[in-house]
Amino acid sequence: MIKYITMLIVLSGILGLAHGASTVDVLTFDSEQQQRRYKALIDEFRCPKCLNTNLSGSDAPIALDLRRSVYRLVRNGESDQEIRDFLQQRYGDFVLYKPPFAGRTAFIWLIPIGLLLLGVAVLVALQGRGRRQQAAGLSAAEVQRLDEILANDD
Repeated sequence: MIKYITMLIVLSGILGLAHGASTVDVLTFDSEQQQRRYKALIDEFRCPKCLNTNLSGSDAPIALDLRRSVYRLVRNGESDQEIRDFLQQRYGDFVLYKPPFAGRTAFIWLIPIGLLLLGVAVLVALQGRGRRQQAAGLSAAEVQRLDEILANDD
């Protein structure tokens, strides 16, 4: 029985390695320039399924499809901008790490600025509040009374 369990564990490990090896793209290019463009583009685009992972670092099936699309477009002679436009049109601004400033993406650019301004306003308000609450000094009568109390304790 132990022999069969060991055999199953080894077999599952081999199958796991085979599956991991299947995520490596084996592509051929006409030139070194095409290969560099392809690598730069798949590093530039975000995987639609993954959170903050580019196409080159993702194992998701959609990332594989997008890498194939980029490969096909590079091989067909499309320019980098045409490839960007194609993917943006098909998958939206999410595939771009640097979305363009437009009406529908303005909140992406303006929220950090708004939060920064809000933080500065809170700091200024707290600092002004601290200045207004300065320690009150003792009157002459209070100082004399304090001296008497301290003298009596000795």
